Amino acid sequence: MSMQSALLAPRIFDGEAWHQDAAVIVDGEHIEAIVPRSAVPAGMAVETIETGFIAPGFIDLQVNGGGGVMLNDSRDAETIATICAAHAQFGTTALLATLITDTPAITAEALEAGAEAERRKVPGFLGLHIEGPHLAVSRKGAHDPQLIRPMEETDLARLIAARGQVPVLLTTVATESVTPAQIRRLAEAGLVVSIGHSDAEYGDVVAAAEAGASMATHLFNAMSQIKNREPGLAGTAIALGGLSAGLVADGIHVDPIIIDIALRAKKQPGRIFLVTDAMATIGTDMRQFTLNGRVIKRENGRLTLDDGTLAGADLDMISAVRFMHERIGLELGEALRMASLYPAMAVGMDRHYGRLDRGSRSDMVVLTDDLAIDSVRIGGSVVFRSGTPR
Repeated sequence: MSMQSALLAPRIFDGEAWHQDAAVIVDGEHIEAIVPRSAVPAGMAVETIETGFIAPGFIDLQVNGGGGVMLNDSRDAETIATICAAHAQFGTTALLATLITDTPAITAEALEAGAEAERRKVPGFLGLHIEGPHLAVSRKGAHDPQLIRPMEETDLARLIAARGQVPVLLTTVATESVTPAQIRRLAEAGLVVSIGHSDAEYGDVVAAAEAGASMATHLFNAMSQIKNREPGLAGTAIALGGLSAGLVADGIHVDPIIIDIALRAKKQPGRIFLVTDAMATIGTDMRQFTLNGRVIKRENGRLTLDDGTLAGADLDMISAVRFMHERIGLELGEALRMASLYPAMAVGMDRHYGRLDRGSRSDMVVLTDDLAIDSVRIGGSVVFRSGTPR
């Protein structure tokens, strides 16, 4: 029996182009088509969005926490479900739950939690991002330097074994702690390898990319910068077309002028895409929390350690989209692509995520004309509606 229904709207953004006065035809968890309003079959169940527009759900590849919890503190499927639900109200329909540098035992528990979340088909769960511990102490950021260490064979084997348990497994590593040969083995096993928290020079990044690394983690933050005779990781990530790069677009982590320059300079096909690097605070009014036993304070849109070091971001995805459109001046469709299509492309999931066309998942966000969240659907089911108690 057909489960098809239609969602009508004044405008629909399919991930690449705009459709006016059209309908998304949904068949269960997948999209059947986008058609003009006049082409909706007679007798089909129809829901009408009177104002605003429909767009692909947002995809966030770096989410440390939300809803008052952190994956580092509670490594289980329930915590992942809480994080996914917290971010869904801000338009995120698929995310990578992220573990910040921790012990081998806690890393193993996080990998098992991800596998369990996938078995339970937790709404919004796309996979895991293991950020560290194989980083450079010189670019540690908020990561505990006592836990940072080079990658060993047991670490490599653990990640490779976990790859088949989740749709996406991404790991952030530094060239100081992981060799090109190790990167090649990870990439050949199907992991997405990102370079970050590193003082890498151009040659180091090129070697990592040739071995299979395909991303850079939170561009400009916790990495070697552009100099007159050395592009560093930041410059190399922009210059290499084979690398995509996440960006924390909150006006705090990267200056708007630098964001504008980077967008103009980025060599393709790799793209700059939005990440939140969000912590436990998202969806809550909490003022502080702990990470690896250290207090992180929330104040004026910032999350910091006692010494002022930025510790993740107090950012949700719709706020990042607004920032890119309203502050940076990007065309709205491009700002939306940075939150949906481009991250999906970065992890090789753009056939089913980040777009609304035949066969893609029916993960959608309905937005008002002033870019507020009206409702969010994951797999065709409404998981958030503005004004509805949760």
